Amino acid sequence: MWAAYAAAYPEAVAACPDHTVEHFGDSARLADELLGLVLAGRKRATAELVADFVARGDGLPRIGSHWIACDGAGRPRAVLRTTELRVGPFTSADAAFAADEGEDDLSLESWQREHRRYWTRVSAARGAAWSEEQEIVFERFTVAWPPEAANHPA
Repeated sequence: MWAAYAAAYPEAVAACPDHTVEHFGDSARLADELLGLVLAGRKRATAELVADFVARGDGLPRIGSHWIACDGAGRPRAVLRTTELRVGPFTSADAAFAADEGEDDLSLESWQREHRRYWTRVSAARGAAWSEEQEIVFERFTVAWPPEAANHPA
């Protein structure tokens, strides 16, 4: 998948040649569900705790960076490209970001409820407690590949 994207968009890859291979969520079911929203064009944002990047030994993404989004079985399904980033606390999420995440009923209230549950769960899984004061990476992205799922060229 990466080779096909790189051949089609060599300038985008030259500008940011590194890429990560990841999946959404903390289970195969959630990975498939969220990736489905991406491929359907509904989900164009994601949020992750800075502490989760640190725990994995990963740096934070940057504008223009790429990641290959995999399904719950680990199969690559799309190349995503980061278009906007900011770091802030839980309370800094707004209704526009919640809608761009494309989940549940798209409201800020459901975003807050579901992310409280999610971050409490993933933090506990790594032996930590989550609080609303922790830093969160708020990321918007485009689907850069495959062409039939891309919302615009890289």
